[in-house]
Amino acid sequence: MKNIAVIIMLALSLSLNAQVNKNVTEETKTTKVTVNDGSSPKTLTKTEKRAAKQDIELKDAESKKLNKDVKPTPVKVTATTTVSGDGVPTQINRSSFYTMNGERYQFVSDKMGYKIASPDNVSYGVLRKTSNNNYIYKTKDRTSVGYFDADGNFVVETYDENADGITVETYKKAE
Repeated sequence: MKNIAVIIMLALSLSLNAQVNKNVTEETKTTKVTVNDGSSPKTLTKTEKRAAKQDIELKDAESKKLNKDVKPTPVKVTATTTVSGDGVPTQINRSSFYTMNGERYQFVSDKMGYKIASPDNVSYGVLRKTSNNNYIYKTKDRTSVGYFDADGNFVVETYDENADGITVETYKKAE
């Protein structure tokens, strides 16, 4: 009896794991350049990695129809660029997506912190890292302080002069 229960539990756990449907595309592009300045040749390697993930969902999953249509879902893209010269890799560009109030934002890393782009504004704002691992959050109409929490979300704290208090907004990491 105990063996039958173990077999049933194992079969259920395997069938539940098999139900995660994702469309994943990963692409890596490597470029090598050798520069000879007369004294010694130097090789620079640039590696660009791009990963696109999309959940696959059915439009009418509960129906008994045999052939079902796929519901369009958002594609989550992460791109990184690494340049290494003389064996020392330096990550120069990383991109992640966040959502807040139904809007989708892209955080692109640069040398000083991050640049933020919204769907309708390519240069929505910037994040600049401070000495205590916080960020100065600067947009066209305000300057605030922000930080990444344990879940990878970006939390912005702004002083509200009218209420004499702090307002907190959170950019949720798009999974």
